[in-house]
This record gives sequence, structure tokens and C-alpha cells, in this order.
Amino acid sequence: MSDKVLAAKMDQFAGDMTLRVEQLNAAEWDAQAHIFDDVCQEQLDVFAAERWPAMALDRLNFYDGDRLVGGCLVMHKTAPFGLGGLAVCKWGPMLLKSNLPSAQNDYQAIVDLLVQEYAIKRRLMLSILPRAVPTEVNPALEYLRQIGFKKGAGLPFPNRYFVNVSLSDDEMRASFNQKWRKHLRDSEKNQLRFEHVGPDRMSEFNALYEAMTARKQFPDYSAYDSLNHLMDNIDPSIRPEIFMVYDDMGEAVAGAIIFVGGDTAVYLYGATNDKALPMQAGYFMHWEIMRWLARQPRVEWYDLGGTDGFLGLHQFKKGMVGKKGAITTVPPVMNYAHWLVPRILGETLFLARDVKANLGRMINNLRKKGPSDPQ
Repeated sequence: MSDKVLAAKMDQFAGDMTLRVEQLNAAEWDAQAHIFDDVCQEQLDVFAAERWPAMALDRLNFYDGDRLVGGCLVMHKTAPFGLGGLAVCKWGPMLLKSNLPSAQNDYQAIVDLLVQEYAIKRRLMLSILPRAVPTEVNPALEYLRQIGFKKGAGLPFPNRYFVNVSLSDDEMRASFNQKWRKHLRDSEKNQLRFEHVGPDRMSEFNALYEAMTARKQFPDYSAYDSLNHLMDNIDPSIRPEIFMVYDDMGEAVAGAIIFVGGDTAVYLYGATNDKALPMQAGYFMHWEIMRWLARQPRVEWYDLGGTDGFLGLHQFKKGMVGKKGAITTVPPVMNYAHWLVPRILGETLFLARDVKANLGRMINNLRKKGPSDPQ
């Protein structure tokens, strides 16, 4: 889409909805984050400030009159001499209520303001990574394409697995594929004990996770090194939940860290020991997590994340998704630069980052033995 068409499009929405923008400080932003339906850890100051310390952060609320429409945490960095720079929104903007009739217009109005502020006024390349959703069509991605955002880097294995936890226990169980149900029945014969534990038991999960990574001998490129900081400093209203599974001797055999916020819970980290696989503890743990999530009034979906291309993880998660869930894809990063120099600079920076990431992935594939057991 040409810049003239984009400007006309934005003028149209500006006429339909004039949003007021409010800047928040870090504490205010994280304390209110739990109210958004689309909240995720990437949109938290406590996570972003630790993970990307070189980036400045803007924490923005958007109002239509007195109605809070949504919010967005934007990371940005300006190049020297006014040569452009980057502004990044990961898994945002967030809507307060994603099921309102006005939700799509709300999202579009927020994006239009971000384009005006960061791409046009501040002369930055604006990069938005839309949230993955359990539907075939991603409205956020479609709108970004419509107004001229260009496709950037995507994940090499973009599948995302969503379990429908708005169902009854019987309906969820019936949704699993036959093999998954059998493994679950077998796991329930092993006298396993499931617990939802508090942050004071984080050390138990850490010990299990560190022992697993040492045993598997594969490099960890996740944000796990920032997890303890997140758990210690996050506002309690949005702190990830810890779930543990113990055998009949009281030994921890499996654990999971789940981000529970808004309408979707996200599986962040899992860990097992050698006893978990023969006891099929992963089936038992995820089933009990699903039952716990189903009792939370706002949660409708359990996002299991991806697979990094491992067939065993694909089969495990596909069986859990079953007939009532959804397998969709994580959208690519979408980039927009209104000015030529920021466009060239931004594309060069992203190219250098992608080359480095692909090289690291190639080295990793050559030496790793395999991922953590899905169970």
C-alpha cells in the first residue's frame, strides 16, 4: 500500500475514533497488566527490561473518551545522528476486551497511532509481532498487511498448539486422540500427586530443570535465565503459576511454569527427571493443569507453545489439542518504515540478527541430542 493510501486510511480511522494516550511508569504498567485479555509476559516491563536492557520502554494506555481500549509496551532505540532506529512491539498491542464488537476497530486505531508516533514522527522502523491466536485467520496480521507492513522474520517451525479449556472435564478428555487418552489412563495408575505450589517452592522447579538440561546436554536459548528475576519482581497479580508432580515417595518428577493471564494461559517451561517418562507423568501433569485452568473464569485456551521441529513433541501436543483445540501458526514479524533511511537501517539490523540466529541454530542442530522430554 502506498504512503498516500496509508495516510488516507489513517485519517479515516482518526475520524471514526480519536484515542487519548497515557504514559505509565513501570510499576503502574505491570500492576494493571492483568486486566487485559491479551496480556502476555513479553508485554510486561519486568520481563522486557531484564531481557532487552539496551532498549528504552514506552508503556502506553489508549482511551476512547473515558473507555480504556488497550495498551502497548513498545521497546525502542534510536540510532546516532538521527539515522532512524527501531521500535518493537512483541505480542501486542493488547486489548482490554478482545470479544467486544469494537475489538477489531480498537486494535486498528491503536496500530494507526503507533505508526504515526514511531514510524512517521520519530522516524523509526516499527516492528510488530502479532499475537498467535487459535483461529485460522489472524485479524491483527491481516490488518498490518492491509496498511503496508512488510513480512519480516518468522520462526522456522511456526506451529502453535492450543487446547480448549473452556470445556467440561468429560468434554476435554473426549477431545484427546485415542492414544493420548490411553497414556493418560496409564499415568493415573502410578500414584502420582499433583500440586499447585507458591513462589516459595520455585527452588524445586529450578533443581528439576537444571538437572534435566545437564542430563540432556543441549544448549538453552530460551529466556529461562531471566525467570527467577521475573518471579521475584513481578506484580503478584500476574505472576506465573508453578505446578509440580510427585511420585509416591514424594520425589518431584515433573514440573511446569504457566503464564496465566487474560483469556489464554501459556506454557512457559517444563522439566522432568528420569522417572517421568516410564510413569508418563507429563500426561498426568498437563491433564491436571488443564483441569485447573478450566476453573479459572477468564481462561479459554491453553497455549502449549511450539515444537522446534521435534516429531515427538508434535505428536504429544497434537494428541492433547485433539478435536476441540487448534493448531495454528505464529505470525511473522511485520515491519513498517515510512522513511527511506530508517527502512534501510532497520532491514540491515534485522538481516544481521537473522544471520547470527541461523548460524547458532545450525551449530546447535549439529551437536544437540534432543529436546526435553514432552513428558
